[in-house]
Amino acid sequence: MRTGLFGALLMVAGLASAGEGGWVDAHLHYVDFMQQSDGSEAMLAAMDEAGVEDAWLFGLPVVKKWQQDAPRRPRYYLGDEAPLYYYSATDDIVAGAVRDLPEDQRRRLAPFISGFNPTDMNAARHVQALIERYPGLWRGIGEVITRHDDLTALTAGETARANHPALMKVYRLAARHDLPVLLHSNLTSLREETPIYLGELEDALRSNPDTRFVLAHAGTSGGVEKRQAPLATLNEIIRALLERYDNLYVDLSWSVREHYLIKDGEPRAAWVALIEGHPDRFVLGSDVVGHFDSIGAILGEYRPLLDALPKPVADKLRAENARALLPERGAVAED
Repeated sequence: MRTGLFGALLMVAGLASAGEGGWVDAHLHYVDFMQQSDGSEAMLAAMDEAGVEDAWLFGLPVVKKWQQDAPRRPRYYLGDEAPLYYYSATDDIVAGAVRDLPEDQRRRLAPFISGFNPTDMNAARHVQALIERYPGLWRGIGEVITRHDDLTALTAGETARANHPALMKVYRLAARHDLPVLLHSNLTSLREETPIYLGELEDALRSNPDTRFVLAHAGTSGGVEKRQAPLATLNEIIRALLERYDNLYVDLSWSVREHYLIKDGEPRAAWVALIEGHPDRFVLGSDVVGHFDSIGAILGEYRPLLDALPKPVADKLRAENARALLPERGAVAED
């Protein structure tokens, strides 16, 4: 988390690149891995300071266990070897925070459902129950976490994957309610240098043509890149997927920015060309988790990419695409 003068300068630079319009943060977690949050007041203040007009808002579907033999309470999912487990109350935390806001502030937030076990064949029933409990509130589903290196390894139970039968039922439900699905599905593992999980993603995309998928972090995660070189073929893989599946969109938050999009302050030409070639298919987000003072600094780091794009394309990437992906109204119970 970057703070202080450097962070402030980055934030100002980022806002300067944004032109007349503001941002839509398409990846904002209201809570951290302990299900704690700085609160909606702090979140909205940070959004205002960063020039973020609207945000996709979700909890976290897992919580870190505090084991009795731990020397201290963990603050992050990698804090110790204790497992994580699925935590359905995260959606009620988000719903309560949003519903407590004045109407003008509620309109800035698009809540997503995330608190379900993606390997449980009851998952779609859980999502439907949330829609019935909070009619008109939910605008999407996610972040659904499947392949996610260390996080996958630490999460108790069956390994989640993009084409798990339980998730296939969730995707069909999402299509009926016109809800986009933000899906975290790494393309590869901590040790493999080839996209061994690509087939799982393609199966989900191919089998659910009426569901709009947003691939979190373009199929990457920081844990993978810390252990091996970035996936050399990622740009080509994303290009092929976008051309093959018109129901796929790509989130460029977190690890994809520092390991693929921008090098030494300069955007990589291949990614600029890819975004220009598919201007309606990419979104940006801060990916902060429960603590919001770094939103502006993180978004500011996309300045070189936005400046390298034609203004109409930059405007779509910064805000318009995220707005276009949302349904006009929140989901309500089916007749």
